[in-house]
Amino acid sequence: MDWTLEVVVLPVADVDRAKVFYSEQVGFHVDVDRRMSPAMRVVQLTPPGSGCSVVVGEGLTRSEPGSYQGLQLCVTDIDAARAHLVERGVGASEVFHFGETGQNPGHGGPWNTFLTFSDPDGNGWIVQQVPKDRTGS
Repeated sequence: MDWTLEVVVLPVADVDRAKVFYSEQVGFHVDVDRRMSPAMRVVQLTPPGSGCSVVVGEGLTRSEPGSYQGLQLCVTDIDAARAHLVERGVGASEVFHFGETGQNPGHGGPWNTFLTFSDPDGNGWIVQQVPKDRTGS
């Protein structure tokens, strides 16, 4: 039996601001924007190529806006991903990797190159560069 992660509910303070950030700045596709009731709105957004979406909205979670940290996206070209984010006004970190002295600037080996960014509420994302063939080389 497969168990797939399909949706992560992300706590935000302003649904419209989050929708604009994730769709227009980060580049996620808007799958759904529906008001289910006066107290419930669902906006589902999916990163290009992903099988998992994020949902922002009203009446969905008790978690505090900005409380999620370490949400992870994977790309095969971290420099292109960073350029994409920066060109659209997202405050992306410089590219870094982990070594003997902790976090270091620049690219690391396979599976060891990252950047970070946060949404307007402070939910923190990490972007990891993965090999194109995902075998580790």
